[in-house]
Amino acid sequence: MANTVRSDAEINAVRIGPPEVLNAQIYLAPYDPEWPQWYGREETRIRAALDERVLLLEHVGSTSIPELSAKPRIDIILGVADSGNEASYVPAMEAAGYVLRIREPDWHEHRVFKGPDSDINLHVFTAGCAEIQRMLGFRDHLRANKADRTAYEQRKQDLAKQTWKYTQHYADAKSEVVEAILAAAGIAAVCVTH
Repeated sequence: MANTVRSDAEINAVRIGPPEVLNAQIYLAPYDPEWPQWYGREETRIRAALDERVLLLEHVGSTSIPELSAKPRIDIILGVADSGNEASYVPAMEAAGYVLRIREPDWHEHRVFKGPDSDINLHVFTAGCAEIQRMLGFRDHLRANKADRTAYEQRKQDLAKQTWKYTQHYADAKSEVVEAILAAAGIAAVCVTH
């Protein structure tokens, strides 16, 4: 699988508001044992905002994997009854200070919120979506498999040294190693389109 970095037009098509231009290298912090606590604070706020509408809430991404460096940005998965039905959860999230920044109806009805006062990516999917299981499977595999965690760490470090227009370009460039690890771990691939 070749690295596919999204074009400006593709990024702008799913953004709500202009994307933040980076034009720099990616800063990767050493693993911080406080990251799970940062997640816990967001979990409390999200559950308070949505109550029983939260069908799944998990800390994912590199900040959820001990011993792995990461951008100090907490990635969270929120599963709701229907992520395409924004009226059922977006107003409550906005009232709690979260800002909807990405809408991808053609990719699992994916939505992304930014936090009111913390650096997060809150990924919203319909509960039961295959992408949720894939993200959780990748996290759990890297927590348990030191060799794959080390390979992923090395690729991240190599890519972080490059200059990226958008952070999304860095994320896209990691897809090749992510897919290889998922395949080797036997975690089902999901059709990824941008």
